[in-house]
Amino acid sequence: MKLSSLTSQDCSKAAVLFNSKKRILEFISELAHEQLPHLSQQDILNALLNREKLGSTGIGRGIAIPHGRMSGADKPHAFIIVSESPINFDAIDNRPVDIFVALIVPDGDCQLHLKTLSTIADRLKDKEFCKQLRSAKTDQELFQVIASEA
Repeated sequence: MKLSSLTSQDCSKAAVLFNSKKRILEFISELAHEQLPHLSQQDILNALLNREKLGSTGIGRGIAIPHGRMSGADKPHAFIIVSESPINFDAIDNRPVDIFVALIVPDGDCQLHLKTLSTIADRLKDKEFCKQLRSAKTDQELFQVIASEA
């Protein structure tokens, strides 16, 4: 499974500027609602916030994978956001985060959820790929990086 199979250019946002964990999660829920209008923006935000209450999804090296399970989601959907300035996100290495790969997955399909998270985490281990994500200045450039992954 490729990251590009989970997202689209409309779900890729480069050089956004927010200053808090809550605000970036609100932005992600707004973006997700635009792409999945049958899901309430507030329900998406609640799913992301509830997951964060269990422990930060900041995995280190400036990367976070906020995610939530939604009963109305038909398949996994990824939203890739790169922040112009890193945000304090309570990551496990205490470093601020600038790459966010948010995931909305169907509720009840734990295997698919775990496989999708694993795919994303594995892809984000590639330092060169992360460098390219960070260097994208436009949404289109960001999506090109994602679409051209090996």
